Amino acid sequence: MNVRRLIPTAALAGAVALGATALTACSGAGATGSKDGKVGVTASFYPMQFLAEQIGKDHVKVDGLTKPGVEPHDLEITPKQTAQLGEADVVVYLKSLQPAVDKAVAQSGVKNIVDAATLTELEVHGSGHEHGAEEGHAEGEGHDHSHGEAGKDPHVWLDPSKYAEIAKGVGAALEKADPDHAADYRKNTDELVGKLTALDTEFKDGLQNTASKTFITTHSAFGYLAERYGLDQEAISGVDPESEPSPARMKELQGLAKQENVSTVFFETLASDKTARTLAADTGLKTDVLDPLEGITDKSQGADYFEVMRSNLKNLQKALGAK
Repeated sequence: MNVRRLIPTAALAGAVALGATALTACSGAGATGSKDGKVGVTASFYPMQFLAEQIGKDHVKVDGLTKPGVEPHDLEITPKQTAQLGEADVVVYLKSLQPAVDKAVAQSGVKNIVDAATLTELEVHGSGHEHGAEEGHAEGEGHDHSHGEAGKDPHVWLDPSKYAEIAKGVGAALEKADPDHAADYRKNTDELVGKLTALDTEFKDGLQNTASKTFITTHSAFGYLAERYGLDQEAISGVDPESEPSPARMKELQGLAKQENVSTVFFETLASDKTARTLAADTGLKTDVLDPLEGITDKSQGADYFEVMRSNLKNLQKALGAK
């Protein structure tokens, strides 16, 4: 496991202590995480933050633990952020994606905790062709392309249908936390689910007829998207976008690119594009962006989830030879 993803035990203990202090400072069960009377929501990273904002709208104040430009897998929790967690009315996170967040949430004492991983069925995905130590991978390199509970893939938000299931759960949690505005939360949830259903249709129609079904990307974040739309994902690295692929894996991908009529190697905005560009140069392929939507920055191909997903669709259509 990437050691950068772990927070030291002593630091975690101190952070939890601060969080507990923040909790006792609250004025009882009726306290809210926002001074202006809105429901205080703390979201672990962008896809969870986007749901809370779209469903809560004017009734919530949403704070994100993962700031723009930070790779969420590597997030380390500060004492201030743990205190922020303890003061929230609602916490929305995705268990198994960010180990540091999982630990802090478990210690937060917040009553309304929404774990997106319980709101839809998580699946185990590989990166296409599985490969092991016999191909030159040292044990512990992480080439099983899975993590989390029982090796299940947490990148569910890249499947609009599964993201819609999570949206419904977040909406229900906000209704419970703020029953006075339950009707608004239901209305906003229904609108968001409708938009996600329309996006799903766009992807189905847009990727139905393509010259190739295989795409190569930096890390294996697109298993749900590939499965939903009949594609094959081949990842350079595993779930850690910063891990270095072995020479054997790079050679394997070079052969696969020729065999499967692959035209493009995709990279992403929050991680290094070095390996993607190296592979593309070695195979004479193009490069383009396929964004796993773990965060939005000024480099993103869109301002929000829907805009970036439609950019992803356009880039996939171009790379796969959509007809």
